[in-house]
Amino acid sequence: MTLKPAERILGLYSVVVICVSISRFLARPETAWVAVAHLLVLVLVFALPRAGDTFLRAVAPVVVLLPLYGALDVLNGFGGLSTHDRAVRQWEASTFGLEIGRVWWQQSPSPVWSAVLHAAYFSYYFIIPAPIALFLVRRNRLALDRATTAVMAAFACCYLVFIFFPVAGPYYEYPRPAAWFTANGPARAVYWVLSGGSSYGAAFPSSHVAATWAATVTTAVASSGWGLILGGLSVLLTVGVVYCQMHYGVDALAGLGVAGLAIVLAMLLHPREGRTARGS
Repeated sequence: MTLKPAERILGLYSVVVICVSISRFLARPETAWVAVAHLLVLVLVFALPRAGDTFLRAVAPVVVLLPLYGALDVLNGFGGLSTHDRAVRQWEASTFGLEIGRVWWQQSPSPVWSAVLHAAYFSYYFIIPAPIALFLVRRNRLALDRATTAVMAAFACCYLVFIFFPVAGPYYEYPRPAAWFTANGPARAVYWVLSGGSSYGAAFPSSHVAATWAATVTTAVASSGWGLILGGLSVLLTVGVVYCQMHYGVDALAGLGVAGLAIVLAMLLHPREGRTARGS
């Protein structure tokens, strides 16, 4: 049995990471562990066809890729690698006429919107697994394959940019917002998660935006009801990552571009019409 598109994406990504890890070994010996981890991922990828054409096999690439996010911090020297924030901030000013990722919350201060949009930032952890869970329950294999391929492509593309074009982002570049802005439960939760799980240099493009829209649109193709629900959350998340000073505005725009490419790729690789789900 041949490899599926999502498995090929994971395999190619792992090969690139192994090569980068080896090239950076002399400067950062700890990258050897990254190479070993991704070599094991390659072994897993080529073992997956032995599992047969199962639903669990369909979701395995996404489940394996997400924990590899932490390896980006190792490859980028835990903040020791120079970043391209100056260039991205210039793009930001040229695109919006100001550094929107720095001043938006100051020009439109709102404790209510801070709470709502920080909560929307957390919806990422619901949106990404939502199509996987939905299509597993409905046993809609085509829709599941489209969603996993699109999400995998979005993540892999973003991760590769993080490796070769690291950008720290507003979270590291700007002072923290005023105390009143983060004095709510969702904001405190977001900063708690970021303090222990953020990889330096992983701002451009926004993988939050890219992956959520990849998941949302591929869900909407098979289930309009769920597509509307995820779409509303994705709009708020896209606004929130900039308003809450987690990403530059151009990070979000680039994330949308990556999502578009990932969705087109998934539709081309899985062209048959899926079963249209009734209701939400």
